[in-house]
Amino acid sequence: MRTALDRHLTHPLAAVRNLGILAHVDAGKTTVTERILYATGTTHKRGEVHDGTTVTDFDPQERDRGITIFAAAVSCAWDGHRINLIDTPGHVDFADEVERSLRVLDGAVAVFDAVAGVEPQSESVWRQADRHGVPRIAFVNKMDRAGADLDTAVASVRARLHPAPLVVQLPLGAEDAFTGVVDLVRMRALTWADGGETATEGPVPDTVLEEARRRRRLLEEAVAERHPAALEEFCDRETLTARTLTAALRDLTVSGDGVVVLCGSAYRNRGIEPLLDAVVAYLPSPADRPPVRGTQDGQERPADPSAPFTALAFKVTATATGRLTYLRVYAGTLEKGDTVWDATARRTERVGRILRVQADRHEAVERAVAGDIVAVVGLKSARAGTTLCARDTPIVLEPPGAAEPVVSVAVEARRSTDTERLSAALARLVEEDPSLVVRTDAETGQTVLSGMGELHLEVAAEKLRRAHGLEITTGRPRVSHRETVARGVTGVVFRHVKQDGGAGQFAHVVLDVEPLPDGPGGTGFVFASTVVGGRVPQEYVRAVEAGCRDALAEGGPLAGHPVTGLKVTLTDGSTHVKDSSEMAFRTAGRLGLREALRGCALLLLEPVAEVTVTVPEDAVGAVLGDLAARRARVTGSDTRGGAAVVTATVPLAELFGYATRLRGRTQGRGTFTARPTGYAPA
Repeated sequence: MRTALDRHLTHPLAAVRNLGILAHVDAGKTTVTERILYATGTTHKRGEVHDGTTVTDFDPQERDRGITIFAAAVSCAWDGHRINLIDTPGHVDFADEVERSLRVLDGAVAVFDAVAGVEPQSESVWRQADRHGVPRIAFVNKMDRAGADLDTAVASVRARLHPAPLVVQLPLGAEDAFTGVVDLVRMRALTWADGGETATEGPVPDTVLEEARRRRRLLEEAVAERHPAALEEFCDRETLTARTLTAALRDLTVSGDGVVVLCGSAYRNRGIEPLLDAVVAYLPSPADRPPVRGTQDGQERPADPSAPFTALAFKVTATATGRLTYLRVYAGTLEKGDTVWDATARRTERVGRILRVQADRHEAVERAVAGDIVAVVGLKSARAGTTLCARDTPIVLEPPGAAEPVVSVAVEARRSTDTERLSAALARLVEEDPSLVVRTDAETGQTVLSGMGELHLEVAAEKLRRAHGLEITTGRPRVSHRETVARGVTGVVFRHVKQDGGAGQFAHVVLDVEPLPDGPGGTGFVFASTVVGGRVPQEYVRAVEAGCRDALAEGGPLAGHPVTGLKVTLTDGSTHVKDSSEMAFRTAGRLGLREALRGCALLLLEPVAEVTVTVPEDAVGAVLGDLAARRARVTGSDTRGGAAVVTATVPLAELFGYATRLRGRTQGRGTFTARPTGYAPA
């Protein structure tokens, strides 16, 4: 009987893997990436984060700060397969980089700390991968740390992320004595000597043989419970062959019904080869993923080099040699010099060069085919989220989502002669990072830069100084407030009538405004129409909705902040035979909603964050008192490895400068992470 694995192996794209490395900050993502590049022969020296010698953290700020800021793409080969790998940031401020990467990936490796288990940002990136339907395998890193425990880490994965973890390895030794793993699928031991570069394969040691057999049995039962073909063999033979187990694990990974779990120590180069084997064996190729679907007409494009060309731009960077646009090619073939259709901007673009990316180095190639991740030179209008396709078969793909910025700073050039240069540099920053927003404050005339957090804005300001050579000053960070409806109004009538010679404008709308049902902290906007009898034609209804969105962006009557968390219903209206138009109804929607909002009871919302503080147990009292002074609502506390872990919901405005305060109250022993969770009444 031909299995799904057999059918998969015959596909021309079966030897390609597009995957990302996901994790909480400091879980070891970049070290795992560096060891993968070393193990595959792509690099000839092990890069270290603390030495600033990594391949993927090549930006000066990344090396100075010791964290990943920008998603970096690299390619390598393993066991006859080409692996396109994206190392993503772990800090919450750069979650949009992860979002754009996940949009174009086929699989991912989620890295967890063997001591801390699931941490706040690892939970966030897991949920992001869930939204995009990206299959994952898990790698429990830092098994050589004091307090490392595979079972505890797996238990936290099961409890907080709710997958079905399928543990395929048993660690040999613990903490400093961690020397290797038992491969439970093939029942063999893999050990690494100190300083050794490759694993030594041997029989399972007698000291752990019984435990290995018990865990292999548990793995077989868990797989048979979820996979029909494995269940059939398990019932017949009361065991599973390595081939059946591998094929079943692959099916469960691709379908999302299970998550294969491996372990190791990337820093000590232990467990990387089995991880690469698992990437090849279990994660999907482009051929295993469903065809991409257009957002407008629902047409599909299969992962086939002979299909009409279809690609999505997910990242844009400016380099000394020109503008690079990173593409995921979903279908068809792209050749150097081709002219393609920008379906988003509705214009043609010519591809000058195609580059295979190795972080900050590039290798020119003649063509890119379905399943490839490449960078191209020569595109003028493409942005992150742009669809590129063949002109005679247009399609528009869903772009990556962009989160709303929550923190803002005023930015100005120190020399008035640099004002124009600053404007151009800010425009380039926003082009490269769509999660940044630049606007001019209507009251003060200041240029305001908004982003996802304090660190995000610090990095952007430093880039203006370093990359663009600008001397700038920045104001104190301020959070971005929102306004919402606490109590709505019904039957607000607005007539837009304008007659000043020539064609006039006429639009009559009746609006109801109400809060969304998810409470005062809810965000979003819902528009509905209950107009009957064609009193307002459908194209005018859409214009009214566009006008309402314009009004929300302009700001509410409470304090001029954007309005969110409400539903607007168009209940009635009328038209004029000659003077009604989409423009007239858009204006009526905008002005009508502004008038309706003045009659509503409004609430001011402020962004809040979930904060996880890890401190010595003797400092818990001081930390709780400080959190209370910051208007925090403590939601839980726990003890892990002799340290206290406190979780709380805190207004984002109260977290400015918290890192310094926490270090002072805990003699430098306390750490914290924060991730925005939405808005709450201020």
